[in-house]
Amino acid sequence: MLKSAFHLSRPTTRTTSVVFASPHSGRHYPDAFLRDTVLDASQIRSSEDAFVDLLFEDAPDHGAPLLCAHAPRAFLDLNRGPDEFDSAVIAGVRRTAHNPRIASGLGVIPRVVANGRQIYGGKISLTEAYDRISQYWRPYHDQLQTLLDESVNAFGEAILIDCHSMPHEALENVGPPGAARPDIVLGDRFGATAASSVVERVEAAFASAGFRVARNMPFAGAFITQHYGRPSRRQHAIQVEIDRALYMNERTLAPNEDYAAFRARLNGVIAEISQIGRAQEQRLAAE
Repeated sequence: MLKSAFHLSRPTTRTTSVVFASPHSGRHYPDAFLRDTVLDASQIRSSEDAFVDLLFEDAPDHGAPLLCAHAPRAFLDLNRGPDEFDSAVIAGVRRTAHNPRIASGLGVIPRVVANGRQIYGGKISLTEAYDRISQYWRPYHDQLQTLLDESVNAFGEAILIDCHSMPHEALENVGPPGAARPDIVLGDRFGATAASSVVERVEAAFASAGFRVARNMPFAGAFITQHYGRPSRRQHAIQVEIDRALYMNERTLAPNEDYAAFRARLNGVIAEISQIGRAQEQRLAAE
């Protein structure tokens, strides 16, 4: 069992409505889970957003909180709904209407990791599935909503930056043939989860640092952006996917020679995005 569901880093003084969160960079693998899996130590980590929590760890220096999950994605996927149970991996679950995420083995309790490799030799119990939801899923999401509520109360709006990384190979067919691949993919569910003005400023922050940016293809955002993105209520959610090849060796799961330079470059983007969350405060102060 993990000691806690998440780690929260708060700034000394909260100066922005932006909240950064990393739901898939957890790497605290419970011993019982490692005994149950048929995968080796490297394979089980293949679906991790490795190092994303470290890439964004300076967010509090810019006045924004950073929430990072401890539970690894192969154990529990925090970017899925708490009811997205897969009958192929959880005993006692009835099959429901077709859900493409569950069908592909990527429910809230994943059946597979990258490249479709099975995690378990059999099924886990329904009790175990519910325990994971209550011990890790709900505390993380309760804390995330609390941070967003704090933003709305203090600044009149909340901007969630949901931080992820993507395999380099996922970008092979993005854009026309011969075109340069994007470095960053922003997901706002095709305009549904954040005001266009907010998304444009986030995109500009990455572009000004020299990153190639695409929107919603191939990743438009999943449960987190869909659940928390309520622009009509001044609660915006944007998923950020970073090409892993920019900072790590995907085969060895180790930082590459560009890691330090990339992290410094990203820190400038974090500063720019944090500034977006000060605009509403400045407008209110001027009124």
